[in-house]
Amino acid sequence: MFLGFHIDQIFAGFQLMSLVRIAVLIFIGFPVLVLLSKSVRRYTSKKLAKQQGMIFEKIILYTGVIIIAISILNELGFKISHLLGAAGIIGIAVGFASQTSVSNIISGLFLIAEKPFEVDDVITVGSTTGVILSIDTLSIKLRTFDNKYVRIPNEILIKTEFTNITRFPIRRVDLMLGVAYKEDIARVREVLLDIAHKNPFCLNEPEPLIIFVGFGSSSIDVQFSVWAAKADWLTVKNTMLEDIKRRFDKEGIEIPFPHLSLYKGSATEPIPITLVQNQPGESSLG
Repeated sequence: MFLGFHIDQIFAGFQLMSLVRIAVLIFIGFPVLVLLSKSVRRYTSKKLAKQQGMIFEKIILYTGVIIIAISILNELGFKISHLLGAAGIIGIAVGFASQTSVSNIISGLFLIAEKPFEVDDVITVGSTTGVILSIDTLSIKLRTFDNKYVRIPNEILIKTEFTNITRFPIRRVDLMLGVAYKEDIARVREVLLDIAHKNPFCLNEPEPLIIFVGFGSSSIDVQFSVWAAKADWLTVKNTMLEDIKRRFDKEGIEIPFPHLSLYKGSATEPIPITLVQNQPGESSLG
């Protein structure tokens, strides 16, 4: 006995206190850490950018998890020096076995520093187009417009070409049209410009652009380009096509479909084709 207490009672007291500290770390430490990291993310996102907020959140969260995990192991009686030694050996082995991961991490640091895109930007990588959900040390995560989740390693983004569709505040909408050869080109231009000026989503500056691309097999090919805010790009494309079809019908401007005309020599009139009453087994063309 020692001062009226048994030795096993003293050890039991120490174990009880360790269990209490472990419970506090798990049930109070982790929730507080999560709340703190999310608060830092919200504050940083408002002051800097959403991507910086995500980075600060992960730094605080991962650092706090490591500290809490080491504290719990210390309460359980593990020697920190032994753990650090084992972690060093494991880290060397993992380093040799994960050269690709190291390359992705370095590429991720370059992407974060260069900032060719940010969270919520729309990018195209190869045949994939989507909204950026996060930019992490190993990869970026995209959500495509048909709601698919795509993960692209950072190393690929460093080595290949990609397009940031929403980097700038405005975008150009290119509409490819065709009008019949009989139409007055000046009148077509006037109608198209009037359609653009009356569309509430089209920008007046830069001005709409009309380019006559060339003479097609069935029509005069025209490129009609208008500018829109990046958030209204799809709306402008849809509404402009509807407005053009409605206005051309009203003005009597023909949008021809592909057809084939037969000519004899250098004559300008087509070869006449007459429909006759066909007999059984005969063709209806005469």
